Amino acid sequence: MQFHPDRNPNNPDAEEKFKECSEAYGILADTDKRSAYDRFGHAGVSGVGGSAGIDPTVFNDFSEIFGDFFGFGDLFGGGTRGRTRAQRGSDLREDITLEFEEAAFGKETQVSIRRHETCEDCRGSGAAQGKAPVTCRSCAGRGQVRYQQGFFSMARTCPTCQGAGSVITDPCTKCKGQGRVLRHRTVEAKIPAGVEDGTRIRFTSLGEAGAFGGPAGDLYVILHVKEHPFFEREGTNLHCVIPVSFSQAALGTEIRVPTLEGEHTLKVPEGVQSGTTMRIRGKGVPVLNGHGKGDLFVEIRVQTPGKLNKRQRELMQELEGTTHVENKPQRRTLMGKVKDIFG
Repeated sequence: MQFHPDRNPNNPDAEEKFKECSEAYGILADTDKRSAYDRFGHAGVSGVGGSAGIDPTVFNDFSEIFGDFFGFGDLFGGGTRGRTRAQRGSDLREDITLEFEEAAFGKETQVSIRRHETCEDCRGSGAAQGKAPVTCRSCAGRGQVRYQQGFFSMARTCPTCQGAGSVITDPCTKCKGQGRVLRHRTVEAKIPAGVEDGTRIRFTSLGEAGAFGGPAGDLYVILHVKEHPFFEREGTNLHCVIPVSFSQAALGTEIRVPTLEGEHTLKVPEGVQSGTTMRIRGKGVPVLNGHGKGDLFVEIRVQTPGKLNKRQRELMQELEGTTHVENKPQRRTLMGKVKDIFG
């Protein structure tokens, strides 16, 4: 308003300032131009807006933004057209609970939703068949009503048509003039492999239908993954604990380790210590929207027998006589300290 040419006749400085405002709005209002400006600065949008003079369409956009608050519509050349009745539909949210394996490998499932859909009878117009909205008499189709307050002419959204510039005199009997009806639907939802607990998946245009022909909203599916009986997940990797006997740890053995794809044979070397972690490559969870899989980490835990019979005790005493371990204190490893700190 400060630099508008009508308020600053024969003032080239004001005209130049207003051209800059026009150019700035033209860039901000266009997604591609704004992206180019963010990446390359003014060089990325040279020749846009102000360099070609004042864009008259910008005045109408200014009118749409400021007209309701300050009554500037007439000054910018706007204020003579109502707003569109079309509105984007609301987004919907649905929660799904998955088994651990379903999250790892993905699945196709059905989601029941309750949403507003475009009325078939009026095709979203809200008017009865063969009828159409008529120009609002209160604002003469402008979408605004004006009144004088002192020296100022003020504008407000028309209370009759709510700024649309038109009203429905013969509403559709099925949707009661709303252009939408509420329905229950079952939609197919494809869950990709590798999703985690809390993953949010967006299904475009599966939300509520837009009002009066507006675009549909989106459907967001929030995933909740059940815990596994013994696997713990960390990204694409899996962790589990496998117990072995004292003799198996001392002599070495082969054990059958369960994985998400069946059992896997793991060779445990002789003399393995309790707490040793062994890796099985490629037996983890698939990479979400990518290639490959994580790994399975198996922690070997040596189980000490809690109750021995007479013969077992004799054998253990005999073994004890052939082995010797110095029971001296040892410094804890740095890795052990880190594990304690971070759980």
